[in-house]
Amino acid sequence: MSGGDTNDSVAGGGTGGSGSTAGGGASERLVRLLGGDETAWLVDRARRRLEQGKPLTGTVTLTTATPAQRRAAEVLLGRRAGAGSSLSVSLDEVDRTLRVGGITADGLHEAVIRLRGPVRDLAGEKVAQATAWERAFARLDALVIDRPELSGWRSWLESTGLVRRLAATAGEARTLLDRLSTVLERLPSPGTRLGRLAAETCADAHALDEGRPLATLALSAARALSGLPYAGEGGADARRSAWAAVGVHLDDLSSFVLCLGLPGDDHSPTGRMLSAARTAGEPCVLTLRQLLRHEAPLRANLVRICENPVVVAAAADELGASCPPLVCGGGRPSAAVWRLLDLLAAGGATFAYHGDFDGGGIAIAAAVHERVGFLPWRFDAASYRAVPSSAPLSGQVRPTPWDPELSAVMERRGVRVEEELVLAELIADLAPKGRRGH
Repeated sequence: MSGGDTNDSVAGGGTGGSGSTAGGGASERLVRLLGGDETAWLVDRARRRLEQGKPLTGTVTLTTATPAQRRAAEVLLGRRAGAGSSLSVSLDEVDRTLRVGGITADGLHEAVIRLRGPVRDLAGEKVAQATAWERAFARLDALVIDRPELSGWRSWLESTGLVRRLAATAGEARTLLDRLSTVLERLPSPGTRLGRLAAETCADAHALDEGRPLATLALSAARALSGLPYAGEGGADARRSAWAAVGVHLDDLSSFVLCLGLPGDDHSPTGRMLSAARTAGEPCVLTLRQLLRHEAPLRANLVRICENPVVVAAAADELGASCPPLVCGGGRPSAAVWRLLDLLAAGGATFAYHGDFDGGGIAIAAAVHERVGFLPWRFDAASYRAVPSSAPLSGQVRPTPWDPELSAVMERRGVRVEEELVLAELIADLAPKGRRGH
């Protein structure tokens, strides 16, 4: 018996006795020939082939056979089984022996089932499992078709295997991803508390709490919708900012907005705070809680928006009470920033915007422009060209509808211009009788 099947070669002996596992209909001769410890390796190898959908043909080899295993093969086949340390057995010959000897009508295939029980269809199980996972993602994939900004994130989910780590089975994954799809259908959701979003989409106010599988997936999708890295940072501030970028706040007090010179009124606590801060020439910090409780529009004419708090601090130092209305977005606008801008827009205000000339700054500006509209405040192509800089441009530059030329110029020039580099010019624009902003 020569010519081993290398794919079926193993070192060592069988897996133990199997006579006790023979079905009730197994004949004594079948058990004697293939049911013992010495032939267990051969039956196991045949069963493995059946499970994999392979035919019971060719040769299997045991690379280190004991004398007892060699004698068992000789009894089975009725002749010597060769010499040396390895033992090769032809499955075709075993099948023929079982059929001709009247031991099993269906040869080796029947023998394996009678000795080991029903054979699993591993190939079929694999196909069924793959189909189940496809169905698990079906609703999410349909949503991504309509939300192309999520296509890169969807590929990232696949490449990282994140869903399979969070859900043990395709069934669990389907439940998880269907809930995720319901959440994503609501995003962005300006001014919504996280607990309320969870309750309304999942019937569980804690479904989006930190550490929950759904929260992990939803937060990565929120980052994707905001142009942030999908994995992101793990700190509470980064998590709060990512949710805020899609309008969702963790609580009413952790979301706030910095402003200076906004006119207030005498009819509400928030209005009186703004009036007092304006008179004193001091910056005012308003929480989302305060702004949600202020239902009346805020009246103002032109309101300038900056990206960085340093502009507000410098304006307060140099202009004090004479500074015109100024709101700081603080990077990616929080729910409080959006609420304040909405109240000002409802009161008839118009806006002028300045921010950082880089990928992130343009993305923030685009979100503000889409929400409330603005005129560029030294935030156009001409202003960008006028500032010397050698810092490399970071991030992908989105279209700039307030000045379509700007994005093209930034791509060609390839440098970053931070807001602090033009701080003096911005303060001069804010000063009474100062230069008109670009």
